[in-house]
Amino acid sequence: MNKEESQSQISSGDKKVRIATFKVYRGDREKGNEVEYKVPVEEGMVVLDAIHYIQKNISPDLAVRWNCKAAKCGSCSAEVNGKPRLMCKTRLDDFDINEEIKVYPMKSFPIIKDLACDVSWNYEVNKKITPFTPKENTTWKMNQRDIDRVQEFRKCIECFACQNVCHVIREHDLKPKFAGPRFFVRVAGLEMHPLDDVDRLEALKDDMGIGFCNITKCCTEVCPEDIHITDNAIIPLKERVVDRYYDPVRMFFRKIFKKK
Repeated sequence: MNKEESQSQISSGDKKVRIATFKVYRGDREKGNEVEYKVPVEEGMVVLDAIHYIQKNISPDLAVRWNCKAAKCGSCSAEVNGKPRLMCKTRLDDFDINEEIKVYPMKSFPIIKDLACDVSWNYEVNKKITPFTPKENTTWKMNQRDIDRVQEFRKCIECFACQNVCHVIREHDLKPKFAGPRFFVRVAGLEMHPLDDVDRLEALKDDMGIGFCNITKCCTEVCPEDIHITDNAIIPLKERVVDRYYDPVRMFFRKIFKKK
């Protein structure tokens, strides 16, 4: 057995157990540091399993959010080797066992403790969005293609990985002016609903700051539900805003026929 193998494997009777090295952030919003943990790896393990092993056997005070462990609740979001992921969906088989695996809390939100972040800002943004409001005396019939179009947006599990990776929030911290990709997805599902009767374009432009998005598609890349956030939600919404407020022909006619 070479040196690398000896570091990543130990013998347990006649069975060799692989050992992974985790470096986990420990601390709060004031201060913190990496703490190294050695975790035995079994077939089929995910990062959340390793965190649970650390909690059970080494550091029971390690704080982490999780619920379903089925990639449907969105609670266990973290940054694994610098990429926002669901820990319950991130298999250890995807990593080189001889390399360190770093687990950090989401960078874009205040740290409460260890891997648990304060994501309450997202829920405050959600309150500002006018909910689904059907047209009066509407007939509840829709084409299947209209249903299929908005159904994609309903898959969001609010893990906030897209919010975390968005540079407008992450690098520029424009939370007071910018809603973020998760809520553009929600608005898209409402605006494209054939029975909804609310106009949210002015709110998108002024309150939600959709103009700040420069469609880098980083949000789409990290979505665990494979929602095409940029192509199917953000770009169509930006087009609607541009058509109404920045189209030169429409601007000309608005100046001539101003509404009282």
